[in-house]
Amino acid sequence: MTLSFLLVDDSKIVRIAMRCELKAIFQSQKFEISEASNGDEALELIFQQWYDLILLDLTMPGKTGYEVMEILKEKGIHRNIIVLTADIQPKAEKKVLDLGATGYIKKKRPLDRESLVSTLKGMKML
Repeated sequence: MTLSFLLVDDSKIVRIAMRCELKAIFQSQKFEISEASNGDEALELIFQQWYDLILLDLTMPGKTGYEVMEILKEKGIHRNIIVLTADIQPKAEKKVLDLGATGYIKKKRPLDRESLVSTLKGMKML
């Protein structure tokens, strides 16, 4: 079975780093990775195909990650979403979890593979 991932971030550098992390974590599995640079592109892709995992930034031009999750929740669409964000507001984590996110990881440099792996294990993806 081939896993399908969607990386959503307005930073190409972050998308490249996330792609490298996923390749390292899922090296023994087949997977495909799609990318979107904003919430509007993400929604278009989400409505076109199924993704086993969506890694979603919150702060982007166009629709934000919050708006993407609000739209999905309104439409009754449930996906495995890990929010990967630099937003350090204490209420951000609660808000995204209330909107249906499966996990919340604060962006660090380098990306925190341990937190990502822990979240994926909690989701039974590893």
